[in-house]
Amino acid sequence: MLTSEPPYRDPAVLSAIEPGDVTAAPPDVSQEIRPLTNHSSPGHSKPRKAFPVLGIDYTHVRIPFEISLWILLACLMKLGFHVIPSVSNIVPESCLLIVVGLLVGGLIKGVGESPPILKSDIFFLFLLPPIILDAGYFLPLRQFTENLGTILIFAVVGTLWNAFFLGGLMYAVCQISGTGLNHIGLLANLLFGSIISAVDPVAVLAVFEEIHINELLHILVFGESLLNDAVTVVLYHLFEEYANFDQVTVTDIVLGFLSFFVVSLGGVFVGVVYGVIAAFTSRFTSHIRVIEPLFVFLYSYMAYLSAELFHLSGIMALIASGVVMRPYVEANISHKSHTTIKYFLKMWSSVSETLIFIFLGVSTVAGQHYWNWTFVISTLIFCLIARVLGVLGLTWFINKFRIVKLTPKDQFIIAYGGLRGAIAFSLGYLLDYEHFGMRDMFLTAIITVIFFTVFVQGMTIRPLVDLLAVKKKQETKRSINEEIHTQFLDHLLTGIEDICGHYGHHHWKDKLNRFNKKYMKKCLIAGERSKEPQLIAFYHKMEMKQAIELVESGGLGKIPSAISTVSMQNINPKALPVERILPALSKDKEEEIRKILRNNLQKTRQRLRSYNRHTLVADPYEEAWNQMLLRRQKARQLEQKMNNFLTVPSHKLDSPTMSRARIGSDPLAYEPKSDSENLPIITIDPASPQSPESVDLVNEELKGMSRLPPSPEEEEEEGLVMHVKESSSPGTDDVFTPGAGDSPSNQRMMRCLSDPGPRPAPEEGEPFIPKGQ
Repeated sequence: MLTSEPPYRDPAVLSAIEPGDVTAAPPDVSQEIRPLTNHSSPGHSKPRKAFPVLGIDYTHVRIPFEISLWILLACLMKLGFHVIPSVSNIVPESCLLIVVGLLVGGLIKGVGESPPILKSDIFFLFLLPPIILDAGYFLPLRQFTENLGTILIFAVVGTLWNAFFLGGLMYAVCQISGTGLNHIGLLANLLFGSIISAVDPVAVLAVFEEIHINELLHILVFGESLLNDAVTVVLYHLFEEYANFDQVTVTDIVLGFLSFFVVSLGGVFVGVVYGVIAAFTSRFTSHIRVIEPLFVFLYSYMAYLSAELFHLSGIMALIASGVVMRPYVEANISHKSHTTIKYFLKMWSSVSETLIFIFLGVSTVAGQHYWNWTFVISTLIFCLIARVLGVLGLTWFINKFRIVKLTPKDQFIIAYGGLRGAIAFSLGYLLDYEHFGMRDMFLTAIITVIFFTVFVQGMTIRPLVDLLAVKKKQETKRSINEEIHTQFLDHLLTGIEDICGHYGHHHWKDKLNRFNKKYMKKCLIAGERSKEPQLIAFYHKMEMKQAIELVESGGLGKIPSAISTVSMQNINPKALPVERILPALSKDKEEEIRKILRNNLQKTRQRLRSYNRHTLVADPYEEAWNQMLLRRQKARQLEQKMNNFLTVPSHKLDSPTMSRARIGSDPLAYEPKSDSENLPIITIDPASPQSPESVDLVNEELKGMSRLPPSPEEEEEEGLVMHVKESSSPGTDDVFTPGAGDSPSNQRMMRCLSDPGPRPAPEEGEPFIPKGQ
């Protein structure tokens, strides 16, 4: 039993302590309180420095210093490749980075040092997440969802086919005598097939973004590389566990099959939860804009780590979190925060991708290799055969259900674009020597396949795309007109599916959109923007940006108030003189201006309700709007007729000759009915040169204004009635209804009535004063 001696107590210190002294230090501390002396024992003397101010301690800063040097080397290499366009146009950037890694690794090994190796923990925890987050956050969601069935078939069925086909053939090769591979069993070959069969998203992004392939092929290959992570993780852990079993039962196989759904759906669930939490957090960041981008990065990274914690698919968790949080986060955060998120993700993913390819080259030089010609060449050939057969067979099945068929050119690009990369290398590096003694040979074959796909296929895919005249990606952005017609076609196809009773992806997409607008937006988006449709939100964002730019530039005072903000986009205000420049606005004033602009612009857009196929009700504004358009058209036609017919001003009173000529030309138009009473009657004898009486049209019109309007029964039997037309309802058409003080227009109307000019041709329309009125 261990015992400890009582501590030494100095008598001088003990005597200084009074019995009632509570604040005194305990006696044990007395040993630490000793005066500093310059005397030291000769055996423990430290050598005196020549220059005490200057010293070198590389071990203190070694790790961050070397990391910074590697990142700086990656950035300089990336910069150098784009400075020389002749090289980057021929050789892909990933190939050049691997070559740089090979040179750097050879240089480090040449000076007698051991080059660093790309460890799996560093790759999966620090280098891979930025690339996947950038791809998931900016994923083209429409193309991805429209081709989700095709992507899942390629990712799940295609990866399973490649793994088992390649593993079975490699097991058959290993059984051939004389190859020296008879000790490799079936489970080891299946594990190797699951590692090498998955398409790598990093390599696909690096090559396909340089050749600018069309959206369909890009999303098919890239989506396959993202979603096959669940299959790769399940197969890898499954065969790794089976290698430790003495016998694999049917129960183990069934549990392994169920683990695929747990890994894939569990990763998606974790990503959705963190995405919703991130969106809800962004509701309350309006007063602290500077930390908004940080929430996006932290919640996404926590989703990835949480999925890896339970051996779920971290890649699918990152994609799900980015897809879920983006629409709500961008509605809450500021424009500067959105720009920060965009460029920080692009920078982070680009640096990670560069480091991955450089360390692939360095690790090739630094790692241990075991070359077996039979195993390596068989792996390369069977990988190509399995990819081609899998794409051809699955495409034949998929084209039976696709409206837009995959052509032979598309099938060739999909098969040729199945690149392997650092994920396969890192999974092979994770193998344990105890259970897999052939680990070095597996790594050698994996590196060979990676180099072949990246160098040979990556360098030749651009000329093949040009040779086959495959459709390239359109660089132009979609306009508002395209957005409107796209949404219209979505509504149309959804209605057709409902009528036919077929619940396709348009139906479920419409259900999801309704649920999103009714519940999710109200909970996750702050303010009034939760009620805005997507198109109006985009339009509001565009015009708000233009209005604020005009306010900041000081050109708002030069624009008339009648001009809409839509027409402001083509106005470039000139610089005002120095003495007229508006002072800089404070943050509170700028926010107040934003609120005023937002309220006014929103009111103008709410006059017309958007189309909704679920509530086909009459729009109260639609009839009034149509009446206004018709009145505007009639007013323009009336103005055009008056400009054509009105040549010389005439007197207010008609002369007898003019009256006789007008009635003689069309007597039925002025013929009164027998039962009409209290009406102004024009009685003219066409045979006599003088008229017995004449009527002042202006006086009769003024009298008619003071008289009550006739009933509908009286209107049916009226003759020629001249009265001013009243507006149908107040506020319906305030623009085109003449007021009481419109004397010039009244005089102009009277001139036109008194002298209508020549009668129009039948094909030009009805007469100016129709019959029976």
